Amino acid sequence: MAAPCPEDPSLERHFKGHRDAVTSVDFSPNMKQLASGSMDSCLMVWHMKPQSRAYRFAGHKDAVTCVNFSPSGHLLASGSRDKTVRIWVPNVKGESTVFRAHTATVRSVHFCSDGQSLVTASDDKTVKVWSTHRQKFLFSLSQHINWVRCARFSPDGRLIVSASDDKTVKLWDKTSRECVHSYCEHGSFVTYVDFHPSGTCIAAGGMDNTVKVWDVRTHRLLQHYQLHSAAVTALSFHPSGNYLVTASSDSTLKILDLLEGRLLYTLHGHQGPATTVAFSRTGEYFASGGSDEQVMVWKSNFDAADFGELTKAQRPPTMLAGSSGNRPEMEFPIPPGRGRSQESGQSQPQEPSSMPQTLTSTLEHIVGQLDVLTQKNINESSI
Repeated sequence: MAAPCPEDPSLERHFKGHRDAVTSVDFSPNMKQLASGSMDSCLMVWHMKPQSRAYRFAGHKDAVTCVNFSPSGHLLASGSRDKTVRIWVPNVKGESTVFRAHTATVRSVHFCSDGQSLVTASDDKTVKVWSTHRQKFLFSLSQHINWVRCARFSPDGRLIVSASDDKTVKLWDKTSRECVHSYCEHGSFVTYVDFHPSGTCIAAGGMDNTVKVWDVRTHRLLQHYQLHSAAVTALSFHPSGNYLVTASSDSTLKILDLLEGRLLYTLHGHQGPATTVAFSRTGEYFASGGSDEQVMVWKSNFDAADFGELTKAQRPPTMLAGSSGNRPEMEFPIPPGRGRSQESGQSQPQEPSSMPQTLTSTLEHIVGQLDVLTQKNINESSI
């Protein structure tokens, strides 16, 4: 059995303070804050600086289902089962404005890259677009015939993609407000969807335990992964475009290498379903949340060679027939409550505790550096 390598992802910190399942996580653009939403009806804004007090924002009358920072980091949007969207100023005051967004649970909120628009998705079967600063309703997209779980803008803001319990993923043109294409390959509810950083591909996960990647120009199915043993609850592209992280009700996170079409790592951190996962804006870290009420921050490590690539054009995934992921991978069991530090959302911040080497049981390490990636050593930026 090989010992963990420096390139392996590592659990850096726990954040504890939610009183029910965590539903959503998002890093601020400057990496100084991490927001999380929960079934406990609260948002938490955690500070990445050690021993800093977290902010608890109360305002929603029911479960918070989604959170998203604006591109500037000056605003934080949240959606709730109380049918509203709130826009918060993520500081100690926690001031927010609220608007009645939908006639049912709001499942998803996402800012456009220019910060001017917000897209929301709801159990009322609609996707709605709003003016951020005026918080004014602009238009609705209404072709789904069941709950809409997720909606995201493309990186250039011209397209919107949505995922629904009607088993489809729909691609919309923001200007014409028309559905450009419906992707119908999922065999069950589609829980999450997002754009590749290049804007040329989308990835979606669903209740059929699969992840699928399509080209939005040709609408071809590029990759199909059957890796999880339960529903895929969330996914996030690394900003280089070379990796995808997924979260699942089977309690694991999985890291996929999109260029080779294979599974790299399986991470066992959460006790119970993993409900959300998101990379930081640089990709140096990713955060996850679960039904165990915990928020975990992981250091990517495996992407060190990609930091020099971020200023270059991202490479979209290529066509890989039958990307089943049935190749060797790294397994990381993380004992509950163990991390390099623990942070508390309670009244008193806890002292950080050191993490002994808990990643002791690993499979044979076969992951080599890809030839297409630069081999320069890039200094990792500090938190």
